[in-house]
Amino acid sequence: MKASFEALKRDLLAEEGPRISPMRNYRFAILPYPPDKEFECRQMARALSDDLKGRGWDVLDLSLRRLFLSRLRAQDERVLQSWVAAEKRVVDRAPDRALNRLKGQVTGLLEGEDGLAGDVVRVLEEFADRTNPDPERTLLWISGAGSLYPFFRMSSLLKLLDGKTRLLPVVLLYPGARGEGNSLHFMGVFPPDRDYRPRIY
Repeated sequence: MKASFEALKRDLLAEEGPRISPMRNYRFAILPYPPDKEFECRQMARALSDDLKGRGWDVLDLSLRRLFLSRLRAQDERVLQSWVAAEKRVVDRAPDRALNRLKGQVTGLLEGEDGLAGDVVRVLEEFADRTNPDPERTLLWISGAGSLYPFFRMSSLLKLLDGKTRLLPVVLLYPGARGEGNSLHFMGVFPPDRDYRPRIY
């Protein structure tokens, strides 16, 4: 993980500008890390952010965890209580059924352009309108992905963000394991997902 952050830093600070992707119109990258190293990953990301800010960069942490919790809090309290009550009734005798039911309910809050991806775009646009950032001296982290397990897959999010990041460099901190080629196992549990275009560090 340390080597990945060092490689990312080198590419961000390249003389010709950030080169985290070979495509200038698709400036995404993914930095996988072991899910049990969450706090170490946060520390390394914070250290890199502080370094970049010290060099005059704009850095934004788009926390998926924060956006997810905001979506849950926006629900009617009675709806959330009904979800909890239904899971409690079923979990002891059919834990898989209880989890699948909860997945269906929560996933409905997150999927699609008006779901979590829409929240990310809104925060990104507010940041860009407020700061008018230089794309050559800006970094957007997408963090907190582990909080979405097992309700949402990151490949879905990246597809929906394509073309909506104002060409600002975006790095997804990805809790999981790398498989063959560009395949990734979300949280080290999901089957390998090969549907990733970004560079993987």
